[in-house]
Amino acid sequence: MSEGRGGRTVLLVEDNEAIRNAFTILLEESGYRTLSAASGRAAIDTAERELPGLVILDLGLPDMNGLDVARHLRGNAATREMPILALTGRALEVDQEACMAAGCTGYLTKPIDTEQLLGVIESYLGARE
Repeated sequence: MSEGRGGRTVLLVEDNEAIRNAFTILLEESGYRTLSAASGRAAIDTAERELPGLVILDLGLPDMNGLDVARHLRGNAATREMPILALTGRALEVDQEACMAAGCTGYLTKPIDTEQLLGVIESYLGARE
């Protein structure tokens, strides 16, 4: 497993502590280095500082909309190419279109199938190695 920036490092942005902890365990047991943030501002700061290989972004954050986080990351040269996987409880096509318009690379709805999630993560990180 590569350490440090990029590589197999995933930034998990989720305000629900129980969900964040469960995803962290899943990701770390699957060989990923995991960073976490519980707010949009913390997500932006962590992404810009650590430059993870992938951001998994919940859209419902306490301080700002996840779409605004995605737009901010796309507007920064250092994070512009970073894959962003949106996770949301909203399953309408209009929600998916909004995610893609904001710069998200992919979109999954909750509840998440863990095998599907791990496959999507590997498709993004494997392509970047």
